[in-house]
Amino acid sequence: MVGRLCESEDGSQCGENFSLLPNLSLNKKTTVGAKPWGCSACGRVFTHHSSLKTHIRCHSERKTYDYQKYGENPYKCKECGKAFTYLTLLRVHERTHTGEKPYECKKCSKAFRRSSHLRLHERTHTGEKPYECKKCNKAFTRSCSLQRHERLHTGEKPYECKKCSKAFARSCHLRLHERTHTGEKPYECKKCSKAFTTSRYLGLHEKTHTGEKPYECKKCSTAFTCSSNLQNHERIHTGEKPYECKKCSKAFTCSSSLQVHERTHTGEKPYECKKCSKAFASSSSLRLHETTHTGEKPYECKKCSKAFTHSCSLQRHERLHTGEKPYECKKCSKAFASSSSLRLHERAHTGEKPYECKKCSKAFTCSSYLRLHERIHTGEKPYECKKCSKAFKYSSSLRVHARIHTGEKPFECKICGKAFISTSSLSKHE
Repeated sequence: MVGRLCESEDGSQCGENFSLLPNLSLNKKTTVGAKPWGCSACGRVFTHHSSLKTHIRCHSERKTYDYQKYGENPYKCKECGKAFTYLTLLRVHERTHTGEKPYECKKCSKAFRRSSHLRLHERTHTGEKPYECKKCNKAFTRSCSLQRHERLHTGEKPYECKKCSKAFARSCHLRLHERTHTGEKPYECKKCSKAFTTSRYLGLHEKTHTGEKPYECKKCSTAFTCSSNLQNHERIHTGEKPYECKKCSKAFTCSSSLQVHERTHTGEKPYECKKCSKAFASSSSLRLHETTHTGEKPYECKKCSKAFTHSCSLQRHERLHTGEKPYECKKCSKAFASSSSLRLHERAHTGEKPYECKKCSKAFTCSSYLRLHERIHTGEKPYECKKCSKAFKYSSSLRVHARIHTGEKPFECKICGKAFISTSSLSKHE
């Protein structure tokens, strides 16, 4: 028996204990905001009356599929084999293969696969944020965003990996993490066949082909490919850093930066290169490293055709052409083209050196300086000359060396006109 007690006089809360099985009859009205609907056959609970009604077909005599055989995912995609609980979810999923986006915004004509995604998008035009945190009054466009935010206050991480027991605050982060174990990249770009672990990463990548940047900062007009990057950017203007490390109290503008930072305390490096087994604390560091094997540079500057391994490097480079420096130091008003340059500069004021060598305890202002220093201990020389195979610890050393082969001497003495392959050679000459 699957049932629920209704408590009112008008029928919507009438005190009647009604049954969903065996005759699948339903009370005509449901109680708004009441507890989830529960299935007494298997214990599964549902937020919505309609979801429970769909679910009980699994137990009904009149089911159209073999529940014992297929469980609760009877609807399988013919393209990729992924299975779903409901036919409607399968229909939405099929659009990832067909590219169909039937829901269009009347304001800007942007199209979406799901009606719920359209409704969410429409709030970017209206500015509506109906879901407010009771702890800090921060407001959100979606209820799920509020729920995720509330876990920052509670520290709750209800989603645990069965392989390594790592816990996550969000189910999507768990699913993404699980792919680090399986190596699965189910989302493939139709333009260049590059594959990604999530549809979001695919969507962001597709914008590199179209050049689309629909999210614009109202303060400085900087545009972004995704809304989360805009939100993180806006915190540069507001100074807000809502994500704080429990070990050292360092605060960050976005949760992903906090997660990466926490690994400096734990030493965890969950992202491993399949070519050389080198491990990294963040997926972005791994992706950057992988390009040293492939030589891939998919992001090209439209002004000068210079190519880069990832989009953020291209964005920084484009500011050389525009002269834009959107990141300003609050202490001395010095402006920078990138947020990382600003953070590095701020440490000149604070004296902070958060990155420490485990071998000799020498500390550095940024992680890249630490990585360069560690090569003194490991002897690693990852940058190899394609002409003569000579290897170098630093990319800058390789660039200087390559000029021996090309004959390029870009640094010229202003007094006598003699040219040199490096600034250090010019300095010695002067």
